[in-house]
Amino acid sequence: MDIGALLTTAGSLMLTGMVGVFVFLSILIGAVALMSNLVTRYSEPEASPAKSPSFKSQGVPNEHIAAISAAIAQYKSNNK
Repeated sequence: MDIGALLTTAGSLMLTGMVGVFVFLSILIGAVALMSNLVTRYSEPEASPAKSPSFKSQGVPNEHIAAISAAIAQYKSNNK
């Protein structure tokens, strides 16, 4: 075979592969979008989670600090 025939065969093989990948990815994107629409349409709404107690600051609560301080003071008084 001459170089022209090889390049033509290579080009057609490359074009066939690229078209195949493009078609596959297009079908995949369409299927994912369709499934997403179906799930949002037919799914039951989730129950809202119970509210957790919110602290005014992000630090350690004062009750914890008091308990830790009392435990340290008791440890120090017992181990003199």
